[in-house]
Amino acid sequence: MNVYKTEDIRNVVLLGHGSSGKTTLAEGMAFLGGIVSRMGTITGGNTVSDFDKEEQKRGFSLSATVIPLEWNKKKINIIDTPGYFDFVGEAEQGLSAADGAVIVISGKDGVQTGAVKAWELCEKYNVPRMIFVTDMDLADADFGKVVEDCEAKFGQNVAPVVEPIKEGDKLAGFVDIITGEGTKFLDGGKTASCDVPASAQDAYETGHNELMEAAAGSDEELMEVYFENGELTAEEIQGALKNNVASGDLVPMYLGCGVTAAGVAKLLNDIIEYIPSPAQIKCAGTLDDGSEFNADYDDAKAKSVYIFKTMVDPFIGKYSLIKVKSGVLKTDDQLVNGRTNNTEKVGKLYLLQGNKTIEVPEIHAGDIGALAKLDDAKTGDTLAQKGTSVTYPIPDFTKPYTYMRYTVPNKGEDDKVSSALVRLAAEDVTLKLVNDSANGQQLLYAVGDQALEIVKSKLMSRYKVEINLEPPRYAFKETITKESDVQGKHKKQSGGHGQYGDVRMRFSPSGDNESAYVFEEQVVGGSVPRNYFPAVDKGLAESVVAGPLAGYPVVGVKAVLYDGSYHPVDSSEAAFKIAASLAFKDGFMKAGPVLLEPIMNLKVTVPNDFTGDVMGDLNKRRGRVLGMNPVAGGKQVVEAEIPEMELFGYCTVLRSMTGGIGTYEVNFDHYEQAPRDIQEKEVAKKAAEAE
Repeated sequence: MNVYKTEDIRNVVLLGHGSSGKTTLAEGMAFLGGIVSRMGTITGGNTVSDFDKEEQKRGFSLSATVIPLEWNKKKINIIDTPGYFDFVGEAEQGLSAADGAVIVISGKDGVQTGAVKAWELCEKYNVPRMIFVTDMDLADADFGKVVEDCEAKFGQNVAPVVEPIKEGDKLAGFVDIITGEGTKFLDGGKTASCDVPASAQDAYETGHNELMEAAAGSDEELMEVYFENGELTAEEIQGALKNNVASGDLVPMYLGCGVTAAGVAKLLNDIIEYIPSPAQIKCAGTLDDGSEFNADYDDAKAKSVYIFKTMVDPFIGKYSLIKVKSGVLKTDDQLVNGRTNNTEKVGKLYLLQGNKTIEVPEIHAGDIGALAKLDDAKTGDTLAQKGTSVTYPIPDFTKPYTYMRYTVPNKGEDDKVSSALVRLAAEDVTLKLVNDSANGQQLLYAVGDQALEIVKSKLMSRYKVEINLEPPRYAFKETITKESDVQGKHKKQSGGHGQYGDVRMRFSPSGDNESAYVFEEQVVGGSVPRNYFPAVDKGLAESVVAGPLAGYPVVGVKAVLYDGSYHPVDSSEAAFKIAASLAFKDGFMKAGPVLLEPIMNLKVTVPNDFTGDVMGDLNKRRGRVLGMNPVAGGKQVVEAEIPEMELFGYCTVLRSMTGGIGTYEVNFDHYEQAPRDIQEKEVAKKAAEAE
């Protein structure tokens, strides 16, 4: 592949609902761009972008894939992304490297939740976008209905630039609304000019007038021309489109079929025409001294690159996918990692077409490439020329809140599993590994249950190791609600020196559930020598690690040593430590022991129509709704307090309840007493484990 300069590059991400046709469209683009001589299929498992075994097995994309292709002497970097919500981090990574987006919508299924999510992501990251309506070869596909739905959901700035030409129920071509020219689809994605049939004339005229009005409304000079002449030329409309698409003020709509590549050539032409090149885009990072570095995708400035994705493959190795922010990256350049301050030798430069590597001598600013074997680098890192020390902002990736405990069933594989999980987490920014030592468990966090299952499957297929996924242990704590007065006595005689320690202690709530315990001594008359006080304290410290009720950490206990006895020969620190432990267990169980459960602050964002369902479900989960706050887009944020254990499986339930639109975030808030039935279950569980 040739080396392209900044102004000749377009970076476009494909977004949309799961199984809406993004990968098939990418395959059509690859076919027309000459990358493949025959189009692969999802069912055949032989597409350029879905090369992973898990993707081929499941029939949908799991990760973002780059497909660079050449079209009309320009380079278009196509980034194909998953549409299912569990893999939204991949879409966000793709967006972080893109300068434009194509939202893919099925002409049969219409505007689904994934398309709405894709639009919201484009709004969030301020990315220019187009809409491609695919599956238009199907008899029940309805382009007009999709246009109406898009206008209803996204606003009037959505405008079709083509209208379908049909022969019976079959899609035969399209009318270009700007020029009025007809195009007929031929085999292999090829086209030919044709007359506009009478059946398409009315739709063309309506669309043409609406597009002229949209173009005129965006520019005062054009508005005057439109009022004077009652018409705009094709060149005037195209000029307005170029400005308005780049600013996001207008979103053009296209149609076709990914399977046959029909309409794909028109889409590629207009990507080059309307999606801005990196040379037209501002780009800035922050230097070590806090000042701004305006990279602006300028070849003449110091070299800097941003790692937007990491790919770790057992067969082809580790690749860091980069977007060059400034300068011209060349083989054997030396770059400094802004996070670690380590120098990385670039080595060879690659382009990735799916999992195929293409070596190139240099990569210009604004282009996307890959670097191999950067051991210390990870997604989100900035590499820059020595002396520049710039760092580019990392996107606000979706946080994972779904988690499960994992165990390793096969002895001796713990290290292998740990190493494999680290590699998978390097690829997926929404996969998080947590060592919950307080509860003796290893946790896997992801965006949804399906993502966790796929992690388990990847471990087996890629790395030949196995894990079990189980419900997590929740971070209960134990405390007391009453006072108790007890004796703890340890006496043992086994020949020679014996062991003797005797304490009398009072236990009561301390009122501070942030601390495990408070120890005070009120011994009068030396009944317990002062040198044994630390041993008593140590006995308490060891006892509160796992409480006597259900084995959870203890909080909020006040322990007062007020009396006891000792033996001048047999007493020792060890004996008094044991005596304190005995006193604690007895005193704790006599002081109204209770379990405390973690309570989370939950914020659920849903459209207005679903607030009732969400609040009803939260009530069933022992949640307390605190209030609702309206936000943009006709949505409400429902805020509630809810026990952590009641959130298990909530991601799946919320999606089902809201058609995939609802999202939530959760953070720890406080502890409070668990209901009696919950406490009894946990106590019974501990008893069963002890047996």
